[in-house]
Amino acid sequence: MSDLFDRLKRIFDDGHGEELDGLLTDEDFADDDTRLAAVLVPVTERPRPGVILTRRPRDLRSHPGQVAFPGGKIDAGETPVEAALREADEELALPPARVRVIGSSDVYVTGTGFEVTPVLGVVPPDLPLVPNPGEVESWFEIPLDTLFDRSNYASNTVMWKGAQRTYYEMEYEGYRIWGVTAAIISNLSRRMRLTELFDG
Repeated sequence: MSDLFDRLKRIFDDGHGEELDGLLTDEDFADDDTRLAAVLVPVTERPRPGVILTRRPRDLRSHPGQVAFPGGKIDAGETPVEAALREADEELALPPARVRVIGSSDVYVTGTGFEVTPVLGVVPPDLPLVPNPGEVESWFEIPLDTLFDRSNYASNTVMWKGAQRTYYEMEYEGYRIWGVTAAIISNLSRRMRLTELFDG
């Protein structure tokens, strides 16, 4: 196994070995009838690891132009890992066999009624990714340490569904990372202390 995989796996397992209060969720805003979904958090195996994110087409009816992890609904009979790998393949032609899965993290309940399971995995750098134009406008890679640094995010509060909702956002090279994606990142960053990864 690679050094990055080994170290991330150890950090991931250590961080998920205990209960953690105060994780972000929109469960209070969600309807009772939730649907299952999964996303892949693909970490690129570089000296300074990155994370691959996508931007949805601007003409989509649902969440147009938003930055997201590759992912979508879990089909009948699928596990979250299987769904995340399938969706990454469908959206970016990211071969499932090239993903070394580390594990599944905390389910995030969205205000639109999805229970989203983030799946962390390591992928080789510079894969020849091909966006599916029906689902992905573009993709980009952001350094893992930049993405997981919660000081890079601004906190905003809005009225939504009759109550105050706080969300986080950051700008990176013309991309706005916010909402569900930023919340999943925030939860993962609390679970994973990356100091060991970068400082030895």
